[in-house]
Amino acid sequence: MTKVLVSDPIDQTGIDILSQVAQVDVRTGLPPEQLQQIIGDYDALMIRSGTQVTAAIIEAAGRLKIIGRAGVGVDNVDVEAATQRGVLVVNSPEGNTIAAAEHALAMMLSLSRHVPQAHVSTMAGGWDRKKYVGNELYKKKLGVVGLGKIGSHVARVAKAMGMEVLAYDPYISAERAQLLQVRLMAIGPLFAEADFVSLHLPRTPDTENLVNAELLATMKPTARLVNCARGGIVDEKALAEAVSSGTIAGAALDVYGNEPLEADSPLRQVDDRLILTPHLGASTEEAQENVSVDVAEQIRDVLLGLPARSAVNIPGLTPEVMERLKPHLQLAETLGLLLSQLAGGSIQDLEVRLQGEFANHPSQPLVVAALKGLLSSALGDRINYVNAAIEARSRGIHVLEVKDDASRDFAGGSLQLTCRGGQGSHSVTGAVFADGDLRITTIDEFPVNVMPTRHMLITRHRDMPGIIGNIGSLLGEHNVNIASMQVGRRIVRGDAVMVLSLDDPIPPSLLASIHGINGIQEAHPVTL
Repeated sequence: MTKVLVSDPIDQTGIDILSQVAQVDVRTGLPPEQLQQIIGDYDALMIRSGTQVTAAIIEAAGRLKIIGRAGVGVDNVDVEAATQRGVLVVNSPEGNTIAAAEHALAMMLSLSRHVPQAHVSTMAGGWDRKKYVGNELYKKKLGVVGLGKIGSHVARVAKAMGMEVLAYDPYISAERAQLLQVRLMAIGPLFAEADFVSLHLPRTPDTENLVNAELLATMKPTARLVNCARGGIVDEKALAEAVSSGTIAGAALDVYGNEPLEADSPLRQVDDRLILTPHLGASTEEAQENVSVDVAEQIRDVLLGLPARSAVNIPGLTPEVMERLKPHLQLAETLGLLLSQLAGGSIQDLEVRLQGEFANHPSQPLVVAALKGLLSSALGDRINYVNAAIEARSRGIHVLEVKDDASRDFAGGSLQLTCRGGQGSHSVTGAVFADGDLRITTIDEFPVNVMPTRHMLITRHRDMPGIIGNIGSLLGEHNVNIASMQVGRRIVRGDAVMVLSLDDPIPPSLLASIHGINGIQEAHPVTL
């Protein structure tokens, strides 16, 4: 008999759907070792955020076909281990969109009208109307950082309330912004101009502590910050100091770097200009039912042999195809991630050119892998092989696939990605060598032969004496070690590209100094 284990509290509507096709066992609060002991008896596992589905648990799940997360984030699931075992991981990316957006708006209104503080005062016997004079949202400027589904809904409602909406999202096209009636701008000017800033970003290495003391200091003293997205993207100590000192007028948080929020957190020491809620963004009856039904339906469909609509990992690819294409998919994703950091802004067009032997491989997985890499900097773990094409379309990115089997630049062929956007065009080419090693072979048509590494610096410069020495000296002064260096050029003393593989990331303060070197035209720190 088909069996489904529900290991976290789930709305009964979802359990009823699962019961149509399987025996459903609801066993919440299981210790990890007990879950590992029993998981081998089940074909599907349905969870919320409480259950940690580790590689060891997945390894013990010999029958498991699908893991369903009733919610958006899958931080508590080892997706890589699930993918390696052929276990589908699904979530509900839209089930709590309205709930999360409305909570952000509620926090904004609470900040502007002092609702929590006035309630406490009145319940204590007070009647202090003058103390709690607030501000209207009408005609104020709202800065929305991240225009995904939740951020876009916040923007639409704010427009309906008469607010002017500014937005930062480097992967949203001008056409999409125009449809939403928002004004796209860089994140620095947005923070400086907005009366309210609402964050709607995933937590990634690029967004961790994105809102720091330096960025907070650029805000108006009357401005307020709202974060109902992910903990860890705001430096909580810096925010506490900014609110306490009057650098900004207030803030409202629903998410935190560590949850539950520690008793000694500096946020707990701030006065009533800071509003804190215990991660309530998705906590509505409607949202809980929506995500429960959404994920239960997907589990039911997969158990019946039908496709899932919100798979997080890689459905539709057999283990044999995945194994054969593994280095090629890795190359496509790496080149996409590299290209996004070279582009440094919105992208309207992506050309994926499969050359030589590459043209004989199935193209769709390679295109999707390239898109996943291209959007990873912006979306973090929200982007995957299933939704990459959808996310690209929603951002107005037009994809052109070209096969050129006549090209013979490398024995195994090569893959070239070219993007065009608001800051011009860039291209990168790569190849998979016979031993499976990946190589970057051209950058903006300049020939190189570079193995991708975690930290890199790529410059466009004039080929002239002193350039390499000046950059090397600057890196040395900041204790950044160079692992390897290569220059690609087409003519002597013309334009050139330099690729430095580094042992350490480039500090932000160093980048401005590099741009100041005579002859440097562009400098891009890259993290792969």
